Amino acid sequence: MAHAGSVGWDGMGSLRSLRAVVQAAVRDGIDASPVPPAIRYAIIIASDGVASIVALVVALWLRFDGEIPAGYARLIPAAAGTLVVVRLACNASARLHRWSFRLAGLAEGIRVAAAAVAGTVLFVAASWVLGLHLPRTVYALELFLSATAFGVVRFLPRAAFRWAGMWSQTLAGAPRALIIGAGHATELLARDLRRASEAQYQLVGFIDENPHMVRCRIDGIPILGGIHDLPMLIRRHRIAVILLADPRMPAARIREVVALCARSRVRFKITPASWAHLERRLSGAMLEDMSPEDLMPRAAIAFDELEIRRLVAGRRALVTGAGGSIGGELARQLARNGVRQLVMVDMNENELYLRRLALAEDHPEVDIRCEVADVREPEPLRRLGERYRPQDVFHAAAHKHVPLMEDAPAEAVKNNVFGTMNAARMADECGAERFVLISTDKAVNPTSVMGATKRVAELIVRNIARRSGMRVTAVRFGNVLGSSGSIIPIFKHQIARGGPVTVTHPDCMRYFMTIPEAVGLVLLAGLGGHGELCVLDMGEPVRIADIAGSMITLSGHVPGEDVEIVYTGLRPGEKLNEEVLTEQEERSLVVRDGIRVTQSPPPPHDLDARLEELRRFANDGNREAILAALRSLVPTYCARPGLQDEQGSPYTTRKHGPRERIAGAGWPATL
Repeated sequence: MAHAGSVGWDGMGSLRSLRAVVQAAVRDGIDASPVPPAIRYAIIIASDGVASIVALVVALWLRFDGEIPAGYARLIPAAAGTLVVVRLACNASARLHRWSFRLAGLAEGIRVAAAAVAGTVLFVAASWVLGLHLPRTVYALELFLSATAFGVVRFLPRAAFRWAGMWSQTLAGAPRALIIGAGHATELLARDLRRASEAQYQLVGFIDENPHMVRCRIDGIPILGGIHDLPMLIRRHRIAVILLADPRMPAARIREVVALCARSRVRFKITPASWAHLERRLSGAMLEDMSPEDLMPRAAIAFDELEIRRLVAGRRALVTGAGGSIGGELARQLARNGVRQLVMVDMNENELYLRRLALAEDHPEVDIRCEVADVREPEPLRRLGERYRPQDVFHAAAHKHVPLMEDAPAEAVKNNVFGTMNAARMADECGAERFVLISTDKAVNPTSVMGATKRVAELIVRNIARRSGMRVTAVRFGNVLGSSGSIIPIFKHQIARGGPVTVTHPDCMRYFMTIPEAVGLVLLAGLGGHGELCVLDMGEPVRIADIAGSMITLSGHVPGEDVEIVYTGLRPGEKLNEEVLTEQEERSLVVRDGIRVTQSPPPPHDLDARLEELRRFANDGNREAILAALRSLVPTYCARPGLQDEQGSPYTTRKHGPRERIAGAGWPATL
């Protein structure tokens, strides 16, 4: 048994050694060999000379069917010498002795052909001058044979390296891959992957929508079919990875590809749109795992960062909630666009410290200050305002988790309502010129405590604006992808554990934006002086269940089979569909791409008195009184209990499958 185990171990070691040798040969090739260049050149020149002589003799032999007449045989030494001199001179002029065996391509092939033709022309002329009268067919045959020999000497190693590369990929167990697209960018990607030192993928073929291209080859790789052939091709060729190389591929097309592969258990790699300007220099290093952001049914809104720089460069800015996703991105974009001083305020000292380290490293020219403070405490905030005198204040600090705030309305009021009041008053008292409140679409016809408190926060800043010279703007938008509390990291965690993926309702829909896009538009909307209430254009809402299914597919699993989707029912305070405008705000003005300004009913004249009453209820922890006060301040607020089945317990539904009762469905993703 020990002997058998030893043999097995030696066999595995030999396989690893063989793979290492093959990969080293593919990586280095002849081009990186230790042979000095002069010796390499001499070998190539000598091989060309020998090939020329052999080509001439074989041409004569073929011309006379194997029996060269004595008269022509006597001419061979002189003719061969002349031919060698002419051929080597032409090859040297074409620099054919300086050859890259790994990187030779079409241009190098043309050089070989041109040198061969030039050599034949000179050989014919020299033969007539020297009286070496050979049959014309001999010149033609010699040209063909010499050109072929030159090409074989130079391109056969490349073919060998390519074959060795494919073999090394097989030995390494590299996943079999298809590339979608057959343009210039995908050709470059295929070449780069084949030349890579590490065996990343075994390229099986291309997918192209042009039916006339099917069965053609690009760099030796076949075009196997169109996008609708993907399921069949994946099964037939045992594909494990789909590579989307075109950085300009529309999101609708990407969603179609993912939907077609939903039951195929493949993974996806994509070239991000940020690399589109490098389309002619694509490489395998640019490929990333496809993310849900790539599937969103809306194109990212383009805006010129110079526009943001003109608004913030050289100014002093303060950001509350700078340890969170939105506040942190606000701080990053402000620093990148040249603020003179950036004050980051948060209660989370760890996140604050880490973000400051990263920003200080990337932007050493910006004076970055970190302050641990609670927006619910007015005096510390006021002291910060007096110390730093910010010109622009961005208030992103808030409690945002809908179900948790249903259980803690007093904390939601203290933080979202009076934290906003404290921040706005601090900005006003310290002479800030602009104040921007980060609001939410959940403030529109709210059904949750969180949404109602954010609606009250909008009223507060607008009320302060009526008696202040400070320009105040509340910017309202929906969910952002990738934030710490969003559905994306939760779904990823659930999929990594094997499921189930929990969704509140099969028809639940939400608006989504990426964090950088949302923050860029917040800066333009909040600092552009457009109005008191700006709403970001979120495009069309997306079904949460579709995102869950797509993420399962992107992870290489089949929704409903490998990873189950569980519907748990809407939780207290949650809506089936979000809105961005109330009925009174329907008349809005588009001021630029992605930003609308709306006119909302003014705050009530007795807002201050109502807020003092709400403060008293929050300090007392009187839940019912808090909810009643919120309904008084926000007449459209209608508290909504969780939506469950008829017996009051959560339920599960397999995707496109029957409903089943479950026990303890667990927490679904935060929406």
